[in-house]
Amino acid sequence: MNGKFLITGARGQLGAELCQQLGDRAVGLGHAELDIADREAVLRVVRDVKPAVVINSAAYTKVDLAEKEVDTCRAINATAVGYLAEACAAVDAHLVEISTDYVFGASDAARVPHTEHDPVAPQGVYARTKHEGDLAAAKYARHTIVRTCGLYGHPDPASKAPNFVDTMLRLGRERPLVRVVGDQHCTPSYVRHVAKAVVFLAEGGHRGLYHVTNRGATTWHDLAAEVFRLAKLPVTLEQITTAEYGAPAPRPSWSVMDTSKYHSLGGPPMAEWREAVAEYLATRGVV
Repeated sequence: MNGKFLITGARGQLGAELCQQLGDRAVGLGHAELDIADREAVLRVVRDVKPAVVINSAAYTKVDLAEKEVDTCRAINATAVGYLAEACAAVDAHLVEISTDYVFGASDAARVPHTEHDPVAPQGVYARTKHEGDLAAAKYARHTIVRTCGLYGHPDPASKAPNFVDTMLRLGRERPLVRVVGDQHCTPSYVRHVAKAVVFLAEGGHRGLYHVTNRGATTWHDLAAEVFRLAKLPVTLEQITTAEYGAPAPRPSWSVMDTSKYHSLGGPPMAEWREAVAEYLATRGVV
């Protein structure tokens, strides 16, 4: 697909990676340049840029704080997506909405990776508003929704954008003991790989809903263990439960997603999660 790509949330991990991969084709806008919750600003900017594709990687992601800041979270994660769809329709642009594994909030005794056809059960304000955003995007004919999980890996090493892998590196260097939840099963994913897949879907004009994560399944505890192993950090790692962690917002206990629909298109293959972590740590000079 020729033409410009307008990237919202361009200072975040995925947005910045998309801008880097797209190069001169990307018009990257952070919150300071575009507040997507401002309808008039969205319509004006999209009209002025006239992009072929709008990729919305902006989101309210403070999962626990969202339980208190309900209106702000909904304005960014849900209402704003409707504004972006309206703006895309005005210039005949393709809308790519970045979604989340959190929509699979209920426990899943079967422990089978979720397909795009599985019913969702979002729990908590963050999850519900992201699902509302998906529904808003889906009302627009030229849409792609990409569900992903636990992104890590900002392309700028100086970035302060938080992610789990970097947090574990820091804690493993600062503390002799680290306690990590071990009963949430998911597939945290490297932004470099996810961004390549998103660009492939957008360039190909592939519409609909796709699951895009690294392959396999793990827990936050086991991911931390792999980070410590690769980084050769002699830290004691203790497994705790979600209940012991005591976060205000609910977390999915099983949000592993089946990526076969995406892979059937022949896009850049998603690496296994351990390979992805090793690749990212290599870029950081850790391994």
